[in-house]
This record gives sequence, C-alpha cells and structure tokens, in this order.
Amino acid sequence: MSPEKSKMWEREKDLYACHSTKTGADMKREILIYTKKPDDLESLIRVLEGEGCSVSIARERQKAADRLLEKVFHMFIIDDRGGERESILLTKEIRKRSAVPVLIISKRGSGYAMIEALNAGADDFVTCPFHVYEVSARVHSQIRRYTQLTNLCENINHIYRVRDLIVDDIRRKVTVGGKEVRLTPIEYKILKLLVQEKGKVFSIDQIYETIWNMQAIGVDNTIAVHIRHIREKIEENPREPEYLKVVWGTGYKVG
Repeated sequence: MSPEKSKMWEREKDLYACHSTKTGADMKREILIYTKKPDDLESLIRVLEGEGCSVSIARERQKAADRLLEKVFHMFIIDDRGGERESILLTKEIRKRSAVPVLIISKRGSGYAMIEALNAGADDFVTCPFHVYEVSARVHSQIRRYTQLTNLCENINHIYRVRDLIVDDIRRKVTVGGKEVRLTPIEYKILKLLVQEKGKVFSIDQIYETIWNMQAIGVDNTIAVHIRHIREKIEENPREPEYLKVVWGTGYKVG
C-alpha cells in the first residue's frame, strides 16, 4: 500500500473511532450527495432513506469535499448533470481526502466519460435515465465492500472493534465511545481475547488457560471477579451489559 493510501486509511480509521456508534448491519449508513438540483434526485433519496440510510445534500463542490473531514460518510454520490467537469474535479479532490466509495450519475453515456470518471477515482458510474432501485443496489454493494475493507485494514493493524468498543493492540489502548478505559494487564488480556473472537463463547477454563497458561482448577471465582471489574469499566450499565455477556452454563462472550 502506498504512503498516500496508508495515510488515507489512517484518517478513515480515526473518523470511525470518533464518530461510529455501530458496525455491520446495525450501523446507520451515511450518504453524501453532491447535486445542484436535489429535486431531480428526490425518488432516489426517498428510496435510500426508506432503506435506513441517512442522506445529506451538498450544493457546492468545495463544501462537499470539506464535509468528508468533518463527518463519517460511507458513500459519496456525485450528480454531474449540472456541470460535467465538476464531477471529475470533485472526485480527484475526494481521493486526496478519503477512501469513501464514489458513484457518479451522468447524462453522458459515452464509454470515454465512464473511463475518465473511473480513472479520476470513481468506483461506479451510472448514466441517465436510471432506475432508482438499481442505483440503490449499487450503493449498498459499494458500502459493503468499503466496510469490509475498512475492517480488514483495522484487523491488519491489530485494531478490534465491537460497536463503540475499540481495542487497539498496538497502543494497548481500550476506548468506549471515544473515551479511554483503564484496564489492568489481566483485564486487558481477557477483553482482547473475547473481542478478537467476537461472538465466540469461551468457557471459564478456556479463558484461564489461555491467559494464565496454566491448567484451570477451581478458578470460577477468579474469572468472575475479573469479568465484573471489566464490565464496571466498559459498560454503561454493568447489570445489563451491552458488550461482555454471560452465556449461562457455558461461559462468556463479547458481541
């Protein structure tokens, strides 16, 4: 990965850490549309919002690019029917700031127009007239790929995320909702183990033997105490945990 792309993904990671509250299917998909005529895209906007997306509109090119530095967006749609060259200039500007997927809607149907847009950094290209549900499907497809790639880059960098809970194993740092949580070394190891295998249930013996590297004999209370302390630090309501959950008769999991 080039230094420029590496810096870009670092920026995306930091934005997610600051602003994202959910991931995967639970995450609100934020879409930014640059258009000088929002009324022309009313049907598409209505469909996207009906599918659970939050749609923002920008009418000025520079303000549209600047929004990417202020907020997390998962998709950028450019309507270039008002000024065809603007879509190329805006796409190039976006690529200096973000790795967010870009879809261009154009009235130009030539192959050259599509090639020019893709070479500028666009991810998809749709010509008018278009079917709103086809464009919606393309949008969701690009967002899925973008989210998966973002998560892959985080895992490569040893960053593990479960909604607002982030474990950065390079910095040995845990944050919840952007606020750092101080854990003891043992608490950190237990939480990291569970977060790395999000959704997997670990028995008390498995947790003990993995963390202490010793055979587990009568360690139920030891693990329970550490779990309680972790919950008190990461959960808003430890009695009704959102992250670290007990699976009765089996063990514990994060997810």
